[in-house]
Amino acid sequence: MSLRALLFRRPPQPQSLEIVFDRQVYSVRLRRHDRARRYTLRVLAASREVVLTLPPRGTLKDARAFAERNGAWIAARLSRLPQPVPFAPGCEIPVRGAPHRIAHPPGLRGTVWVEAGGDTPCLCVAGAAAHLPRRLRDFLKREAKRDLEAASRRHADALGVALRRVVVRDQTSRWGSCSSTGVLSYSWRLILAPPHVLDYLAAHEVAHLREMNHSRRFWRLVERLCPDWRRAKAWLDAHGTRLHRYGERAHEQVPDATGTAY
Repeated sequence: MSLRALLFRRPPQPQSLEIVFDRQVYSVRLRRHDRARRYTLRVLAASREVVLTLPPRGTLKDARAFAERNGAWIAARLSRLPQPVPFAPGCEIPVRGAPHRIAHPPGLRGTVWVEAGGDTPCLCVAGAAAHLPRRLRDFLKREAKRDLEAASRRHADALGVALRRVVVRDQTSRWGSCSSTGVLSYSWRLILAPPHVLDYLAAHEVAHLREMNHSRRFWRLVERLCPDWRRAKAWLDAHGTRLHRYGERAHEQVPDATGTAY
């Protein structure tokens, strides 16, 4: 690098800034984009994150001013999002579309099980209270992996395609994806949805093993595997965002994959 480039190199840009609106502090993540022509704001519903995109020559001063001018918009958008539901005793979460109440029986070893009783089954999470969120999330991921692997292999057998393996993650931008190597990746939060929704996602991704696109041929394959796919897709489009409200999000590095995503 030349001396001139070193002298005039742009200093490192902060990754976020904070603004105050109506006595509330809001964190805003900064993102510079080479093709952006103006400052833009958006709220990511899944993570409740506010993202401000800067054009190539944008400045931190102008970005802050833009965010502050739009403080009311940020507050309104966040207030309309479903309130988070923690993995904590007494809270209610759906499992396979049915409500379950989280319970923490004292004095037992660290296992998780479902216990029927009354109108709402209990999700019993034993062990130390500090580990309850992680144990419950791990349990739900295992249940999701079991259901998604069974559905995916059933659809792959019906279509006569090779399925390499199934993985589950806590991704926010997609419900499922299919790599060119035959690996299907899903969000574990599908275990919170009704079973017909999970089955549709499995059919959707398995169909990509034959058609790496969303052409008419692809949708005919989905229809063949899951005749009720329209109802499931409508449910996911209407209610899918709410599935991200449950529990704290585990920070996972999700590698990019060559393939097609839902």
